[in-house]
Amino acid sequence: MGRSRYHVLGTQPHFLTCTVINWICMFGKVEFAEIIFNSLNFLQRQQRLKLYGYVIMENHLHLIASAASLSKEIGDFKSFTARCIIDLLKKNNSNYILNQFEFYKLKHKTKQEYQVWQEGFHPQAILDEEMFKQKLDYIHNNPVKRGYIDDPAHWRYSSYRNYMGQPGLLEVELIDLGEAEPHEGIPSLRLGTSEGLGTSGQDAKIGW
Repeated sequence: MGRSRYHVLGTQPHFLTCTVINWICMFGKVEFAEIIFNSLNFLQRQQRLKLYGYVIMENHLHLIASAASLSKEIGDFKSFTARCIIDLLKKNNSNYILNQFEFYKLKHKTKQEYQVWQEGFHPQAILDEEMFKQKLDYIHNNPVKRGYIDDPAHWRYSSYRNYMGQPGLLEVELIDLGEAEPHEGIPSLRLGTSEGLGTSGQDAKIGW
């Protein structure tokens, strides 16, 4: 596989995508979606990742995020969530999906039995307010375009509710799109107001 044409530029927000290998549907089941939420929440609480927007679909996720070392943090996120997903599949004796993860594993990955995520995360630097708004709209309307819902507010696995002033499953750094003078090419920030994580409301209890 050739190298991605996308590269991380500094610590500014980036639009990025993580996709399950062969587009296998995983996150329609709550226990697998919670792995993603818990992992993102952990990175936020450790101040390793700032999240400005997100959506989790059945087989991929989109984020607008920034970090001191975004490539490292997303790499850690994918490695950790892959291990958790594999462990849960083994616990549930989900051999059909495990066999798919083994079958579609890239040939050069000889040190692992399975591959959960496609390689890379296609980071695109957010260069101005207009681009931020376009990417955020794309994220929030992804479930609508797929025909799953009519209103993005009905999709719990996204940051749309945060931007509507409602509690979300993750906190996000809300971008005030009404600000006239963005700082260093990026709109000004104010802290999100979402409360807690997931359906249980418990803090993430994981580590790398």
